[in-house]
Amino acid sequence: MKYTFTALALLAGSAAMAQQAEKKIDSSYANTYYQGRMEIFRTLPMQKGTIVFLGNSITERAQWNELLPGKAIVNRGIGGDNSFGVLARLDTILLSKPSKIFPDIGINDIGRGLPVTVIANNYERILRRVKELSPKTKVFAQSVLPMNDAVLKAEYLKNKKAIIVELNVHIKKLAVQYGATYVDLHNDVFADTNGDLKQPLTVDGIHLAPKAYVLWVDYLKSKKYI
Repeated sequence: MKYTFTALALLAGSAAMAQQAEKKIDSSYANTYYQGRMEIFRTLPMQKGTIVFLGNSITERAQWNELLPGKAIVNRGIGGDNSFGVLARLDTILLSKPSKIFPDIGINDIGRGLPVTVIANNYERILRRVKELSPKTKVFAQSVLPMNDAVLKAEYLKNKKAIIVELNVHIKKLAVQYGATYVDLHNDVFADTNGDLKQPLTVDGIHLAPKAYVLWVDYLKSKKYI
């Protein structure tokens, strides 16, 4: 097949653009805080049949054991974590064959500008891995929570409302595909009529006030998810 100089230049340009696009996918996760949390997790005894809350700082900051007394709760939240980080540590969590797992991940991926397709693909890998390694574990795929731009100080986090909604559509579809339960925290608990995180429930536009966790747990109980 013969190519003109112009065609070859276009092909080379397209390849360069593709390489640049790939470089923009920031899959890093193992910062010092992540490593520290993982070290703590490794020192803790593994319990069979627990209920695992899995995610980032929004999960980590909750006092799940006190909010759900009498239940075997494990908090596997790591501040700043993303879908790549969850994938990297998922196998260790599944070794204990949890009875239920409540993933809530994706907002940090969105914050660093990752395409929704990349995040959704990671979410699918998470659901698939649970099904492969611990098929009896019930998965409750929680939606990504809304943010409140009026309170947010970090500009890079603002104007992500439509992206969050788009990702949640993917998560809901994946939950159906993999036999998980979709938990719509976004619409049913935390979003106001404009789709923003209710201001009384947040301290900084992204993280939750203590009373918000009470609402979260009350919702899970009302749906008999926990």
